[in-house]
Amino acid sequence: TPALIALIVAVNMLKNSGGLEVVTNIFAPVCNFLKIPKEITPLAILSPISGSGAISMFETILKEHGPDSFIGRCASIIMGSTETTFYAITLYYSSIKIKKTRHTLPSALCADFTSFILSPRIV
Repeated sequence: TPALIALIVAVNMLKNSGGLEVVTNIFAPVCNFLKIPKEITPLAILSPISGSGAISMFETILKEHGPDSFIGRCASIIMGSTETTFYAITLYYSSIKIKKTRHTLPSALCADFTSFILSPRIV
């Protein structure tokens, strides 16, 4: 679909321009403190926003590090335990006309963050 192609191109542009590396370096001190591989930071950032972008990033991680590596297994846990939060809230709440989401977004992002923090500890 055109939207999927545009999203993959946008993710690759962000990656090739160095923008993703800048964002990864911003979060590097937190990742080092929590003993989280910095290579999975882009995946953790993209997962709540875009499923297609997250899959593209996940494939890149598996190609670079392998599926059986520590980084590959952490990425697999994140992919299996997170949701495209913003898409799901937008789609499902708008279809049944819910306007007040109140605690949904913070709760869902906390769940995604928990997956990110626990992924190296579960492996």
